[in-house]
Amino acid sequence: MNEAYVEYMVERKPNPLTKVLRIAVIALAVILCAIGFVTMNFYYLIPAVVLGLVAYFLLPRLEVEFEYLYLDKEITIDKIFSKQSRKRAMVIDLNKMEIMAPATSHEFDSYRNRKVPVKDFSSKNPEVKPYGIAYRDASGDMLILFEPNAEMLKAIRTVFPRKVLDF
Repeated sequence: MNEAYVEYMVERKPNPLTKVLRIAVIALAVILCAIGFVTMNFYYLIPAVVLGLVAYFLLPRLEVEFEYLYLDKEITIDKIFSKQSRKRAMVIDLNKMEIMAPATSHEFDSYRNRKVPVKDFSSKNPEVKPYGIAYRDASGDMLILFEPNAEMLKAIRTVFPRKVLDF
């Protein structure tokens, strides 16, 4: 068997407003809780509990890492939230790939002009050059952005030499 296995993790660059939002939600919940107990008006506790639930369930989803796993003509992309929970984001069958190139390549101009949906699984770090995959499946055409390492690019280029472009 001629199978290649490559695993790579990328951490998404946090949005600057994420930290501000996190602090604001927690501070507001604590302030409302304190006001509710001091004034003995327990109507302040309802929004405090709601904000506490938001802080517990939704704020950890703001820290995202992506794990790319290439195995036997397939790329599996998982989202990892706050290094605690994992969710399968997408499985890409590379046999359905039309082309793979750097995301800024002119090869994707026709996709951008047609306003094809874009799925972004990159770190959004301006120093790193993401790659794009023009992909067609049962739901239609889409453009997938991700950041493979050199080992993953080499493994994919070995199997699909005419579909992987590198400029």
